[in-house]
Amino acid sequence: MKKYLLLLAWAAAIMACKSLPNKEHITVNYPKTHTSETVDTYFGTSVADPYRWLEDDMSEETGAWVKAQNEVTFGYLEKIPFRNALKERLEKLWNYEKLGSPFKEGDYTYFYKNNGLQNQYVLYRKKEDGQEEVFLDPNTFSEDGTTSLAGLSFTKDGSLAAYLISEGGSDWRKAIVIDTESKQVVEDTLTDIKFSGISWKGNEGFYYSSYDKPEGSELSAKTDQHKVYYHKMGTSQKEDQLVYGGVAAEKHRYIGASVTEDERYLVITASVSTSGNKLFIKDLSKPESGLVTIVGDTDSDNYIIENEGSKLYIVTNRKAPNKKIVTVDAENPGEGNWVDFIPETENVLTAGTGGGYFFAEYMVDAISKVFQYDYDGRLIREVKLPGVGSASGFGGKKENKEFYFSFTNYIIPGSSYKYNVETGEYTSYWKPDIDFDSDVYESNQVFFTSKDGTKVPMIITHKKGLQRNGKNPTILYGYGGFNISLTPAFSIANAVWLEQGGIYAVPNLRGGGEYGKKWHDAGTKMQKQNVFDDFIAAGEYLIENDYTSSEYLAIRGGSNGGLLVGATMTQRPDLMKVALPAVGVLDMLRYHTFTAGAGWAYDYGTSEESKEMFEYLKGYSPVHNVKEGVAYPATLVTTGDHDDRVVPAHSFKFAAELQAKQAGDNPTLIRIETNAGHGAGTPVSKTIEQYADIFAFTLYNMGFERLPMDAGKDVK
Repeated sequence: MKKYLLLLAWAAAIMACKSLPNKEHITVNYPKTHTSETVDTYFGTSVADPYRWLEDDMSEETGAWVKAQNEVTFGYLEKIPFRNALKERLEKLWNYEKLGSPFKEGDYTYFYKNNGLQNQYVLYRKKEDGQEEVFLDPNTFSEDGTTSLAGLSFTKDGSLAAYLISEGGSDWRKAIVIDTESKQVVEDTLTDIKFSGISWKGNEGFYYSSYDKPEGSELSAKTDQHKVYYHKMGTSQKEDQLVYGGVAAEKHRYIGASVTEDERYLVITASVSTSGNKLFIKDLSKPESGLVTIVGDTDSDNYIIENEGSKLYIVTNRKAPNKKIVTVDAENPGEGNWVDFIPETENVLTAGTGGGYFFAEYMVDAISKVFQYDYDGRLIREVKLPGVGSASGFGGKKENKEFYFSFTNYIIPGSSYKYNVETGEYTSYWKPDIDFDSDVYESNQVFFTSKDGTKVPMIITHKKGLQRNGKNPTILYGYGGFNISLTPAFSIANAVWLEQGGIYAVPNLRGGGEYGKKWHDAGTKMQKQNVFDDFIAAGEYLIENDYTSSEYLAIRGGSNGGLLVGATMTQRPDLMKVALPAVGVLDMLRYHTFTAGAGWAYDYGTSEESKEMFEYLKGYSPVHNVKEGVAYPATLVTTGDHDDRVVPAHSFKFAAELQAKQAGDNPTLIRIETNAGHGAGTPVSKTIEQYADIFAFTLYNMGFERLPMDAGKDVK
């Protein structure tokens, strides 16, 4: 109770520290960004692209621009009086031991662990009743912690392992093969692997996917012809066998290969875009057999989850927008022979297998419910979860009768549980010892009405006892695309925001996967505006219900969510005080010309496909909708110079447009992380610095002069 009262006093102190009229104004002198005369023509319409030169990530001129922008941005951030206090609090809260769920390979049980502030998680292992030992420590891969472990695959007997590394956050990977007992490298390093896992075929070799190395910059040049290769142990990568892809007349941008657990079948998925895939199998017990087509078009998403001999279990949304599981015999696997195993329901299905059972996880308004089935399709039980939130990890190897799952929500840090598949009982395996009291916070789900009358859910998290006075600093976070679902999950960084009396609100926008394929499609191509309307309506709901006001509202999102922020702030600059677009897709006329961007056309369409599509994209493209003389919110654009998923040119051009046209005193800055990519594998030290800067910028531009920290202690 005492701690609760202190926290309420802390929230009150924040408002007492508010002093908009007297806040020191930080002068910003933007670097001069020159313009070029570049003009493109689309269906007879000329479109200027004055900052095209910033697309050249290899030029000295672009490098000098990045350096100059960072000098201005960090010069501004360094003047915020409570920036260091935020960083210290983030470091303190982050500094607790974190443990991943264990998994068994061969004679060892493996698990990831971070002692608190290590830049990368360390992979440990132990034998039953043995001592734990370090197996792989990615912190030793590079001096600055920017080389990360990006994938790991063991042979079935656990004697060999292939692991992938990412350097500087790039999507390009290298593969290293080691003997697990000695931990010695036993193969030459494979290079130029991208958007791929590793799938072993016995101990003889493995499958992986890659693109031909592009001409020019490997970080921005187009890569759209994916290929699957088989690498035979003891041979050079140059000798690797092309298994699928590489046919000019049949271009696939994403191809994956995996071997079933019993090692009988090779499964190939082939996609033109990020939605929909063809599905093929090859019977590895018959060396001369070819690929057999299960699904020959890309109109649906399909993958094999399990097999019993020749009986295949397929998860599909074909004629089932919320997904179902069907069975079919591998000898005649066409759709006409599919039999429903777990039928479609009104909720979206995610499926897993383990211990001889199927686990069907459903999203009910973005909240997890899990059901266990046997191999005859009989419901065994509903798994009663530890609370309301997100569960993951329901699955494992067929012979293991116990496995581990995790559970989390916005105020409860992720914890692990050991599950017995026969009894349905589980015990706590690991809970974090973190300096955060979940009991003084609450998360509530509301439904608001979007512009066209659609009901959209949103979870709002804040301290208990919050006063709805319109003055609470609020971050509205969204994504809304690519069938991605935003489900409740704890974030250390967001916990620090909540400690400051902040509100964290997450709407489940159209374009996401929370309500299946129909919900996804309702936010794609010519319906993309629905996503922005949903986000705007979420902000209006928070304001109308006095959670916050425009002076205390920040909007935030990354990647496709960066597009969301860019479009929202250019359409409704009056709605928010702060905009935080991260690694955003911001040039909608040219996104498909970089790296794997052409694969996003299912969601976006392209400026080349039709006059109507071009005009629609141009109508909301953030880079093309920054207007002269408009007062835009205080904006901190964030990106990484090694981002080869959404190339940083998007952010460079958007920041340049804002700086040239912004009216009023709100700063428009860009923070460019060097030797960093789209986000995955970012060192903890860099992540902490990024969040300290983002929160400091946000609160400072909401008018805060000082920041109370650590249970009511006033730090100036």
